[in-house]
Amino acid sequence: MVSLRERSFSPIRELGIGDPDYPPLLHAIHDPPALVYARGSDVRLLCEPVVAIVGSRRATDHGRCVAAEIASFLAGRGVVVASGMAYGIDAAAHRGALQGGGQTIAVWACGLDVIYPPSHAELASRIEESGLVLSEFPPGTEPTPEFFPQRNRIISGLSIATTIVEAAEKSGLLITPRLALEQARGGMAVPGRA
Repeated sequence: MVSLRERSFSPIRELGIGDPDYPPLLHAIHDPPALVYARGSDVRLLCEPVVAIVGSRRATDHGRCVAAEIASFLAGRGVVVASGMAYGIDAAAHRGALQGGGQTIAVWACGLDVIYPPSHAELASRIEESGLVLSEFPPGTEPTPEFFPQRNRIISGLSIATTIVEAAEKSGLLITPRLALEQARGGMAVPGRA
């Protein structure tokens, strides 16, 4: 993990359920986090239309390209793209949104002063400059396997729809679209090679 404690970033803002900037769609799920931590350009992004793009960490080149194209298209039309900043599809979605001149929200399964995966430190900086990084875990929290499904609930909870690009049939990633359906949100999938 890479610690951000020595780097100069914008302050972390705490948003409780009663805060006017708390994401309204997230508040509407059956188990919203009482508190989320946000850092970045403008927390008002949490109240904008958001579409999640998620997929395989072991994505193909084609899958990464499709995720980036979808994200760029959406971002260029004012839709905020959310994902989990993991390898593969998540990172491609964040990069695509930024390349499209739009904004993106990275939801982390750790505290906002810890970057996971560590190789995404530069991507995290770029996201923070024009978008947001968000977590329900307090600073200092290291990622553990059980935190990733919790993170996925926030990704789908922020979003009006979740888009899947490349996922294995028994992938843990399928938690996110299942949660989206439980939260009465839309779901989309890229049907193989597009």
